[in-house]
Amino acid sequence: MKFTREDIDTDELNRRRALYGPLTAAVRELVDATIRTEVDDETIREVHATVAAATEKLRAKQIDGGFGMRFTADGESFAWGNAGMGLRNAIAPPLLIESDDTGLHWTEVALGAAYEGPPGLVHGGICALVLDHLLGTTASSVEPRFTGTLTLRYRRGTPLGPLRAEARIDRNEGRKTIVVGTLSDAGGVTIEAEGIFIGPATE
Repeated sequence: MKFTREDIDTDELNRRRALYGPLTAAVRELVDATIRTEVDDETIREVHATVAAATEKLRAKQIDGGFGMRFTADGESFAWGNAGMGLRNAIAPPLLIESDDTGLHWTEVALGAAYEGPPGLVHGGICALVLDHLLGTTASSVEPRFTGTLTLRYRRGTPLGPLRAEARIDRNEGRKTIVVGTLSDAGGVTIEAEGIFIGPATE
């Protein structure tokens, strides 16, 4: 695993968040627009050239490999390349996970055309990604846990659009934390999930 300590404080982290967040949102909009556009050929070629030029500018200076997990001098972590919620990852569903004092964790997200599997429905693998990330975050709310198994019951298709996922810890068994959760649309639950998350071995 790639863990990197950066000698920056919270103010600098927030400055970077404000800089990269809108760029990622714009690229996410570009992906959606690319899927749904019906403009003429000339416009497609023009946009292609513009995107290629922008990509070349961004590649002028870049890291090798993935973003990894980074920590500030204050100990705050940020994994901005994460496929589940990375701030700089435009293909990541824009997940913002919240929690309350009862142990409930949840996220509300709108999944559009970029996440389609069967027509009009969210790809089952994307649903699994959302639930794995939420359940894993819930399991790790006390100390780090990693996915051991994830069991999903697809009760019906999950439509594109606004969704809500919820999770809570069911029980702990030594290094294992069992978490249960659901993914729902306005009509109710579409997927039920149970995950076993494992704590790192201690010497």
